[in-house]
Amino acid sequence: MPPSLSHPSAVAVENLAKQFRAFGWSVDEEPGDGHPRPDLIAAKGALRYVVELKSAPEARSDRVIALLSQAILQSRRYAEDWNGHPLAVIHVKQLSPLLRQKVEQFHRDYASQSAIALVSDTDGSYFIAPGLDAFNSKPPRNEIREKGIKPRRASELFSDLNQWMLKVMLAPEVPEHLLRAPRNDYGSVKELADAADVSAMSASRFIQRLREEGFLDESGGLFRLVRRRELFRRWQSAAMRSSPEWRMSFLVPAGIRKLHQAAESLGACVGVFAAADMLKLGHVSGAPPVLYMQRLQAPPSYWTGLVPSKPGEEAQLILKQAPAPQSLFRAAVRIDEVMVSDVIQIWLDASANPARGMEQADFLKHGVLSQVLEGSE
Repeated sequence: MPPSLSHPSAVAVENLAKQFRAFGWSVDEEPGDGHPRPDLIAAKGALRYVVELKSAPEARSDRVIALLSQAILQSRRYAEDWNGHPLAVIHVKQLSPLLRQKVEQFHRDYASQSAIALVSDTDGSYFIAPGLDAFNSKPPRNEIREKGIKPRRASELFSDLNQWMLKVMLAPEVPEHLLRAPRNDYGSVKELADAADVSAMSASRFIQRLREEGFLDESGGLFRLVRRRELFRRWQSAAMRSSPEWRMSFLVPAGIRKLHQAAESLGACVGVFAAADMLKLGHVSGAPPVLYMQRLQAPPSYWTGLVPSKPGEEAQLILKQAPAPQSLFRAAVRIDEVMVSDVIQIWLDASANPARGMEQADFLKHGVLSQVLEGSE
C-alpha cells in the first residue's frame, strides 16, 4: 500500500485531538520541528501518549491490521524521542463489529503490550489503551440487541469496593506479607461478602458484573477469576485516573525515619516506589516517596514536620489523595507500624507513574506477580 494513502488527513488528526480534549486532555498537534515526528501528543495527569495516526482507505481487516502493525512500530520509535507511551491509531471509514473483533484478536495474539485504537467519523471509536476506556463509544443499536446486554462503563467493574473484592479473591495467590486480606475460596456471594466485610448487595453486583464480562469461572463450584490478561489490562486502565496531590518538603533533612514518622502521624499509607522498597521489591530509585491519604486537606494543617515545597523546588515527599481508599487501605500491610501499599496496588500505581513506573511494574509482573496476572492463560 503506498504510504501516501495511509497518511491521515488534517481533519482526521483534528478530530482525534478534539476527542482527547473533550475528555480533559491537553494536546500538542505540532510537537516540535523534528522529522520524522508523531501526529500529536496528548497528556493528562501522569499519562502522556505519543500518537501515530494512519488512515485506512478500506475497512478490510487485513489492510487495517497491516497499517496497525506499521503504526505500532512507528509510535514506539517516536515515544523514545518524545518521552511518552506509544499509541497507534487507525482511522477507518466504517468500524464494524467484525473489524473490532479481528483487531482485538490481533492485539491479544501479537501486540498485547501496545496501546491501539480504531476511530471512525460515523461508527464511534474502539480504544485498547490504559486510561482511555472512556473514549470507547457505545456499540451500534443492532449490536446491542444481538447481545441483549446494555453496555456499561468500565469504571463500574473497578469501583473502590470492587477493587478490594478483587484483591480478596486474589489473596490466596499472593504471599501474606505482600497483601493483607482473608485467604479462602468462595463459592457464594454471602461467603465473599462476609470475608470482604461488604454488604451482600455490593458483593452480588460485583459477582454479576464479573459474570457478564466473562471474567468468572464457576464450573468447579467456586469463584475463579479467568481471562486474567484482559481483566488486569482493564483494571490497570481504570487505575490511571489522576487524583489531587500536594508536593511537600521536610523541615529538617529527610530520611527513611522521617518518612515513617510522617506516615504514622498522618495515618497515611506509603505508596509506589517507596512501598516497593519497603516490601523488598524495589527496582527504581530517585523518585520522591508518595504517601496516600484517605482524605487530602490543604496545607499547612498537616504534620508539623512538613511544609509545602516552594515553586520550582523539587519535592521531598508527595501527599496524594488515594483514588480508591477502601481498596488501598484495607489491603495495606504493616511494616514497623507503618501502612504500606500491597503489591497489587504498587503494580497498578507504578503502571501509571511516568517516573520509570513501567520498569517497576514490569519487574513485579515478571516476578512475584507473574502467576497472579497471567492465571492459567
